[in-house]
Formats: sequence, C-alpha cells, structure tokens
Amino acid sequence: TAGMFLLVCAQMLFMCPRTLKMLSSSVMVAGYNVSARAGSKLVLQCVSSRMVWTRDRVRDRQRVVHWDMYRAYPDYAMERVTDMFSAGEQRMYNSYNLGRVSLSPKAFKDGNFSLVIKDVTMNDRGLYSCNLHHLYCNLYETIRVQLNVTKSRRKEQRYWDGQKAVYVVLLGSTVVLPCINRRTVWTDWSNEEGDQQVVHWDRQAPGVPHDRADRLVDLYASGEQRSYGPLFLQRKMNISNQAFSEGDFSLTISDLQPTDQGLYSCHLHHHYCGLHERRVFQVTVEPSLVQTTMPAKALPSEDKDTAKAESPQVITVILPEQRHHFLLPLGYVLTSFLLLAFIVLIIILIVRRRTTKGLK
Repeated sequence: TAGMFLLVCAQMLFMCPRTLKMLSSSVMVAGYNVSARAGSKLVLQCVSSRMVWTRDRVRDRQRVVHWDMYRAYPDYAMERVTDMFSAGEQRMYNSYNLGRVSLSPKAFKDGNFSLVIKDVTMNDRGLYSCNLHHLYCNLYETIRVQLNVTKSRRKEQRYWDGQKAVYVVLLGSTVVLPCINRRTVWTDWSNEEGDQQVVHWDRQAPGVPHDRADRLVDLYASGEQRSYGPLFLQRKMNISNQAFSEGDFSLTISDLQPTDQGLYSCHLHHHYCGLHERRVFQVTVEPSLVQTTMPAKALPSEDKDTAKAESPQVITVILPEQRHHFLLPLGYVLTSFLLLAFIVLIIILIVRRRTTKGLK
C-alpha cells in the first residue's frame, strides 16, 4: 500500500515522489456481491470515519512531531526528548538539552524533522524515534534511528541494519538524526477545505467497460451535490445530506428494477490527507415474490346459474338419506317395544289363569 511504501522510503532516508503519485490513485479496498428482490429498496454501504469533515479551527495544533528515546541500559527507560507543533511552538522535556538539542523551525515547511544533538555524550546513546502525528487526517508515521557513541574516530560509521538506520558518532561531536518527510500533508495546507473532500458514485451496466461508467452523483464537503442522468434516476438514487458529518456515504436505491443491475463504485477522495479509496458492489436483481397468477373467477351470470343448479342437488340427495337413517333406528325401537309388551301381556294372562284355578 501507499502507506507502507512511504514508511519504507522514509526509513531509507529518501523519498519517492513519482512512485507515491502513482500510488495516490484510487485503490479498491472492498468488493461485494449484492442481490435483492425487484421492487425493494437497496442500500449499498460505503462508510469511512476518515472522511468525516470538521473545519480545522485550530489547524496549528493538528500536526505535531515528537522525538522519543529508549535506553536499553542501565534502566531500560523511555523518555520524551522534544516535540514541536506546526505553528512552530517547540518544547524541551529535559533542561539539560536546552540549547543542545533542537529541531528546525521550518520543519513543517520543508519537511525536514531531523533532530540535531550538539556535544554528544554517552548518555545520548539509545534508540530514537521520530513520530509524526496528523490529528486532522488521522495519520501516524514513525522513523527509528539507533545512536551509538564511540571514543575512537576510526569506529565512526553509518549503516542500515535492515530495520533502522544506525549512527556511530564520536564523543563530543554534533550529530543529525534524520527524519525527512516531504509529503504535502505534512508541509502544506489548502484554505479551500470544502473542496478537498469529494465522494462520487459510478455505475457500469453489464458489458460496459470501466472507462465508460455512468456518473450517478458527486458530493462535496462544502455541501454541493451534483446528480446526473434522467430525473427519475436522480430521484431513486441518493446519498444522505448528513454524509460528511456521519461518515456514511451509502447509496440508497428505491424501487429496484432489473435495469438497475450492474457494477456500482463508491469513490472516496480526501486530497489533502491523501485518501483515495474505492468500494465496488456487483448488484443482481432477483424476481419479485408477488404472485403472477390469480385464481380463475367465473362470470357473474355463470355464478347465478351454478348456484341454482347445485341447490336442488343438496336438497334432493342429502335430505332423503338423512330421513332414511333416522327412520331405520326408530323402527327397531318400536318393534322391540311391541315385542316386550306382548311378552308382558302373556305373562299377566298366565298368572291370572293360575290364580283363578287356585281359588276354585
């Protein structure tokens, strides 16, 4: 990435402006495959906290460089040597270093943040780190230099150990620990803050190359918004008016249709901070879930005739069956009752006849 390349170039003590210019072009950071139903609302998420716009009212303290030193022995301690803000204010954290250790007052103009140490002592030995902080752009870069002190002039040398520069200097001499970074973000400031940030959405229809993509919308941090294409397309595709205050540049597509299929691109540009990102979305539209076939309905005249034809069938077919099923059990009950009454009558007659014979 451009950030990693810059760090390597800086630690090698030289800059690569042409290569960095090539790397500053839009870089794709994410790609998504998105599918949705026809007629639905689709939101293509494009969010970046680094694009949140706030006017830099205290711009002098938005950039700061500070040098730290780590002693491996005897106490393995880390201490702050000095720091300086972009306005030129410089602070020294040890009174012993006053007038002996310094930074260039023009550091934030010429990009030279090197640390100058006069009358080097054995206590100056250690691992130094040059830390650049850009609070407005949320950038942090570090360059490390190892300083060793010798009493022999023949042992003086400078070399690269694969991770950092190593300086072996003569006791009592003056040394300049290098920290060079001439990127515009550290050395320049544009008064046109609102034009430094812009977001735009593009769309490539299926089969259309990237260089012929259609521009959908441009949105600037100043509040200006430009929409392209037919009016109906502008109304169905939009970005929130609060995009730069929230860092949410998502594109909302209402009433999604098969003609909306294609490759959508969200481009984020922060020219001052060197941010150039691109997120792509391959959008596929699926058929709607709405039923396409409705149950068949007869004509009103046919409904009336059918009702008249079916009504007699219900009366003549079902009711006789119900009457038959009702009379059959009733016949069984009456027959049983008559048979029982006949038996009881015979028993009564037999008993009376025997009683009469006994009286005689």
